[in-house]
Amino acid sequence: MPSLKALLLALFIIAVVVDQSFVEANFPKSMYINWGAHHSSFAGNGEDLQLVLDQTSGSAVKSKRSFLFGSIEMLIKLVPGNSAGTVTAYYVTSTGDKHDEIDFEFLGNVSGQPYIVHTNIYTQGNGSREQQFYLWFDPTADFHNYTIHWNPTEVVWYIDNLPIRVFRNYEKDGIAFPNKQGMRVHASLWNADNWATRGGLVKIDWNSSPFIARFRRFRARACKWDGPVSINQCATKSPANWWTSPSFSQLSSSQMGQLNWVRQNFMIYDYCKDTKRLNGQIPPECLKQQF
Repeated sequence: MPSLKALLLALFIIAVVVDQSFVEANFPKSMYINWGAHHSSFAGNGEDLQLVLDQTSGSAVKSKRSFLFGSIEMLIKLVPGNSAGTVTAYYVTSTGDKHDEIDFEFLGNVSGQPYIVHTNIYTQGNGSREQQFYLWFDPTADFHNYTIHWNPTEVVWYIDNLPIRVFRNYEKDGIAFPNKQGMRVHASLWNADNWATRGGLVKIDWNSSPFIARFRRFRARACKWDGPVSINQCATKSPANWWTSPSFSQLSSSQMGQLNWVRQNFMIYDYCKDTKRLNGQIPPECLKQQF
């Protein structure tokens, strides 16, 4: 039987491990407004964020810290009504020409038409890996959970705990993977009517403004970036780096079933299958096992 002292020490170690990978969810403590300060507001003791877009400006926030690997989640309630031309974005990104980035973007539409969830991933500055989906619920009626989970093995996009997309690490085959740059968390609401709705054919109806997107309960269970030393520290297999556990290296059979259900019923675009756009040159990752 372990002694009481040993048990207390184990509990202390667990508490430290959790603390090292968890960032305070309070918006004012964990994020700051970096664009459209007069169009942004915190509420609910810092648990709620409201972003506004009108003819004068959109608005945006970003996290005070950068992260490498872990799980970033947010509850989001999208712009209701005629949201055509607007984009609500939620993503992680580094900076510079060779930046890494993992995106959720929600493309508004005219009333009665579905939102499009636009996902993308940039590695070393190269993107154009779009996959798009319709949603199986009304994202304007209530808050829903959108999570970005990434580790040294794969990146997974989740909606209400259902995986919708996977990008696996094939760096050994010369395919770049986002594993060497810390990324900050961003959220924004902006005018993208030059491309967002029907390729830019439908413009924003400013008579419907102001447009409001609501965010709640930001959680970052992730490795804090402290410079290049974090590249190895955040990837090392250890109890503190829970995202390196074998259980997170690949989707389970039940998660695969969920992923297939989403992709078979709600996926509307996959860059891997757009041979016309790619001039017949299939990206190398598309020829690998996807999931």
